[in-house]
Amino acid sequence: MAMVTSLVNERPVVIFSKSSCCMCHTIKTLICNFGANPLVYELDEHPQGKQLEKELRGLGCKPSVPAVFIGEELIGGANEIMSLHLKGQLVQLLLKANAIWV
Repeated sequence: MAMVTSLVNERPVVIFSKSSCCMCHTIKTLICNFGANPLVYELDEHPQGKQLEKELRGLGCKPSVPAVFIGEELIGGANEIMSLHLKGQLVQLLLKANAIWV
């Protein structure tokens, strides 16, 4: 967990993804469309991607990608992000983490 923990401290929004995952692309696009600039780690292109994926599974990410951290907190995957968006709560999380400004 140490590697994931240190990486999510780098920016207000961190997304662990795979370049070939369509849901990952959708979540990255959604968050970027709000004006956030997430730090994205493509696990299939990262030299320690397999270790990161193992740590994400250990944190409860199933499937392991997309895994979205906002304000250093694991929010979840595509289902959780879309649910927050539909409830109108995603923008509030982004604002609270200083990932976007009004």
